[in-house]
Amino acid sequence: MGRERKRTGVTAISSSSIQITFTYKGVLCRERIKLQPTAANLTRAEQHRGAIMDAIARGTFDYAATFPDSPKRFLFSEKKGDGYLLCVWLESWIDRQRQFLKDSTWDDYRKIVFNILIPAFGKIALSDIKRSHIREWCEKQQAGNKRLANIQGTLRRALQDALDDDLMDTNPLHGWKFARREAPKLEDDVDPFSADEQEAILKACANPQYRNLIQFAFWSGLRTSELVALEWRDIDFGRGLIRVQRAKTQKSKMAEGTKTRRGTREVKLLPAARRALEAQKPFTFQAGEHVFINPRTQLPWRGDQPIRRTVWIPALKLAGVRYRRPYQTRHTYASMMLTAGESPIWISAQMGHADTSMIFRNYGRWITDAIPNAGGKAAEMFDRGLSGQQD
Repeated sequence: MGRERKRTGVTAISSSSIQITFTYKGVLCRERIKLQPTAANLTRAEQHRGAIMDAIARGTFDYAATFPDSPKRFLFSEKKGDGYLLCVWLESWIDRQRQFLKDSTWDDYRKIVFNILIPAFGKIALSDIKRSHIREWCEKQQAGNKRLANIQGTLRRALQDALDDDLMDTNPLHGWKFARREAPKLEDDVDPFSADEQEAILKACANPQYRNLIQFAFWSGLRTSELVALEWRDIDFGRGLIRVQRAKTQKSKMAEGTKTRRGTREVKLLPAARRALEAQKPFTFQAGEHVFINPRTQLPWRGDQPIRRTVWIPALKLAGVRYRRPYQTRHTYASMMLTAGESPIWISAQMGHADTSMIFRNYGRWITDAIPNAGGKAAEMFDRGLSGQQD
């Protein structure tokens, strides 16, 4: 059998498609044809490319007619993005983003695209979308600024990619964000468990592996997504450290990177957390993989929701403890550390925060409540009898 001859501008790109490459109006173009890359089909694709090159040379090539489903067809229209509806761009854009984003992030983007952006702006031509469209829509929404920022951020990224593909002249969201004036929040979500509540919850756990999981959560400050992704290789008993480098959410098929760059960190293994791990060893250590698994299935936890239903809610009900979401174990860790006088800088590093601002913003009032004699040390150190002097 002779060797397959080299073909110019024609490539087998997958088991079901062939890519042809050519230059049109100074732009390198790559388009896929849905054909199995057999020798005969490669020859057909080569002939098709030849016809395109001939049409380009004659000045009769019509990109939109030749490739009616290609986003590039709009690049060569008289007006960039002319007739190219935003919904079409968003659908193709979100499909391509899957290869670049974590599953959980991509799922958030997908919901914003299909549930919000396409219903709101999908019928507007890509070339016609303006800042006023976004402003008018945002003004009618009841959502807070954080939610609106997430929506605008997704649209801004999609429009920037359209601009980079030369389908738009400008990105109307570049350097701009709608935000309404909001009153300060009167209450926060920090509602830690007391020592008595922690003890009652642990005693109420129906399975020792449930107890180990919750005790470790209270004394490590890890997010639930980090707990379910934790593996025994992440535990350094010799140095007394926990290496947090993965997270597993309900939306992701497998463990991914941590929530933020600071989220990848080393956490000191405190005695109560170490005891929980030692108690967990007989169940999962020999397998050498996940530290915490679902005892019912003998498989790793799929995310926070199964833990909430199987472990958390039943334990709180049996213990007679007022319900709070599992994330409050993380708040409990922070409040315990601060109450004990640990350094806010150290705590922020342990929890994976970028700086101490979140520590003081979220937990400052718990320090005050827990230390009624605050200021006493300063008075004892610096008060030299001046209180008896008169002005």
